[in-house]
Amino acid sequence: MIDLSPLKEKLQGKAVAILGLGKSGMPVYEACKKAGIATIVWDDGPEARKAAEAAGATLKDLSVYDYKDVACLCISPGIPLTHPKPHPAALKAKAAGVEVLGDIELFRRAKPKNRTIAITGTNGKSTTTALIGHILKEAKVPSAVGGNIGEAILTLPDLPEDAIYVLEMSSYQVDLCPTFAPEISILINLSPDHLDRHGGMDGYIAAKENIFRGPGVAIIGIDDEWSQGVAERVRRLARRKIVQVSCERPLMSGIFASKDGALFDGKKKIIDLNKCPSLPGAHNWQNAGMAYAACRAAGLDAETIAKAMQSFPGLAHRQNIVASINSVLYINDSKATNDQAAGVALRTYDPIYWIAGGKPKDGGYADCEKHLAHVRHAFLIGEAEEVMAKWLSDKSTPFTRCGTLDHAVAIAHTMAQAEKLDKAVVLLSPACASFDQYRNFEQRGDAFVALVKKLVPAPAVTAKRESA
Repeated sequence: MIDLSPLKEKLQGKAVAILGLGKSGMPVYEACKKAGIATIVWDDGPEARKAAEAAGATLKDLSVYDYKDVACLCISPGIPLTHPKPHPAALKAKAAGVEVLGDIELFRRAKPKNRTIAITGTNGKSTTTALIGHILKEAKVPSAVGGNIGEAILTLPDLPEDAIYVLEMSSYQVDLCPTFAPEISILINLSPDHLDRHGGMDGYIAAKENIFRGPGVAIIGIDDEWSQGVAERVRRLARRKIVQVSCERPLMSGIFASKDGALFDGKKKIIDLNKCPSLPGAHNWQNAGMAYAACRAAGLDAETIAKAMQSFPGLAHRQNIVASINSVLYINDSKATNDQAAGVALRTYDPIYWIAGGKPKDGGYADCEKHLAHVRHAFLIGEAEEVMAKWLSDKSTPFTRCGTLDHAVAIAHTMAQAEKLDKAVVLLSPACASFDQYRNFEQRGDAFVALVKKLVPAPAVTAKRESA
C-alpha cells in the first residue's frame, strides 16, 4: 500500500474527508488510517456505509458537514464533480474553501519523486497501459500498474524513488487531479464519450487535456481532429516535448504504424507488429506506437521494447479469441462500449456475425457504419435493440432481434456454422455499455466466454484396445 505518512504534517492535524467507499474510496481510508491521518467518510449507499463502519471508519453525511476540521475532500471518480449536477458534498466542500481531489492526487503528493507515465484517451487506454507495464517488467525496470485498470492506486506497492508508476486515467480521474503533472503523459485518441459528465464535447476534451499540465513529455495520437487540436495547444504552451503517433500518415518525426503493420520511429523500422499476436489491427498498432514512445521516453532502447511487445499476452475482453470451432473464430470484445471501439473491431474482421447492443450511449454509430460491409448479420441485445434495428434496417444490413446474449450467441453460432464462410468471426463488440443487463463489461464478457465454451465440441475419446 502507498505510504501517505509524508502528507500528515502538511495536513496540520485536519482530516481527509472521503466520499464514495468503493474500489478507490476504501483504500484511501485504509491508507490514511495506516499513516495516522484522521478521516471522515460517507457513501450514499447504506451497504457501503455499513461495511465502512464495520472497518472502524467515522461516518458523517458530507452533504451537510461543516468541513471546519477537513483539509480536503477525496471523492471517487464515479461521483459527479460538475455535471450533470455536482454532488451536494462537492458543492459544500467548495463553499467552505476545501480542496476537492481524487486518490491519484493524494498519491502524487505523497510520492512526488517517482516518475509517472499516465495514459488517457477514449479508447485503447487499458491495452496501452498494460503493454507499457509489460515492457517495463520484461526490461526489469521497477514499476507498478494501476489507476483505472486493475488495482486502485493506493493499493499499489510503495516502491523506491527510482521506480515508475504506470497509470491509466479516465477523464473523471484527470478531473480530480488539480496539480498532478505526469512526467510522461499520453493521449491516445478522442471521440464523444461521457458527455453527460462533462457538459459536452468541449468539457470532455478539456478534462483529458489537463493530463499535459506542467513540464515533461506529451505523446499524442493525431488520427482524429480533436486530438490534433490538443496537440496544437500543447505545442503553443511550449512546456512539453511532443511526440506524435499516427496509424494513418507517415511521420518524418514521430511514431508511425503503416497499413501493413510496420512500426516506424521516424524513418527507422522498429518491428513488424504482425509478429505480436495479442496486438491485432490498426487500433492495437496505435496502442503499440503509444507504448513504444512512452518506453523510449522512459529510457529503454528500441530493441528491448520490440522484443517485449512480441510476448505481450493481451487483456481480457479486448478482442480475445475465445474459441475456434470449425474454422469460425469466436471473439470477446466486450470492452468495446462505444461506437469508435466497436468500429475498430468491425474494421479488423470480415465476414462478421456481430453481436451488438446493451445500454446505448449518445453519439450514434458513425464509426461502425463505415464497416457495415463486413457484417454478414447482426444479432441485437439489450436496451439499444430497437434503436440499432432501425439504424441497420435503414442501412440494409440484415439483423435479428435477440434480446439477451444467450439467444444471440446461439443464433449467431448456428448461422456461422451453417454458412461455412472463409475467415468468419462471431464477434461480441457491443458498441454500448453493459449496465442494462450486467454489472459491467467484464461480467458481460465472462458470460459470452461461458456460452461459447459450451459450444466447443468435447474432444473425441478413443477406447483403448485390451489385449486378449
